[in-house]
Amino acid sequence: MNWGKTVTGLSAAMLVCMPAAMAEVAPGDVKIEDLKVAAAITDQAGNPEEGAKAFKDTKGGNCLACHANKAMPKDLFQGNVGPALDGVAGRYEPALLRAILVNSKAVFGPQTVMPGFYTLDVGKNVREESVGKTVLTAQQVEDIVAYLGTLKE
Repeated sequence: MNWGKTVTGLSAAMLVCMPAAMAEVAPGDVKIEDLKVAAAITDQAGNPEEGAKAFKDTKGGNCLACHANKAMPKDLFQGNVGPALDGVAGRYEPALLRAILVNSKAVFGPQTVMPGFYTLDVGKNVREESVGKTVLTAQQVEDIVAYLGTLKE
């Protein structure tokens, strides 16, 4: 019996049967190396339109609370705690943007006020209903990375 072919066949069969939601990297398994998360953390490509929604969602990413962005409607509050994100696609590659979204403290250091959006390492005094949960899903991270990729000058 050729075990290599059998295992490969079983793995392929398992992937075909696996629900789409299962094909993502768990928060604790995301590796930030050289200030980057090189590979996508879900197998579904990021959707810029969905990323724009998550970017401005006050119950999710709420990126506008800290970052201004000319591409967003002018009637939305836009903060100035973090840098403006206009032209961010020309300044940072997707792998760095992904790392910043996943765990900004691993990129900028513990002094940054930006939270990690796809990490369970969030510090103390976490609301009970939020323990063990990330702020964003893996797909929302990929969607926001795709949206930020559209912000060119």
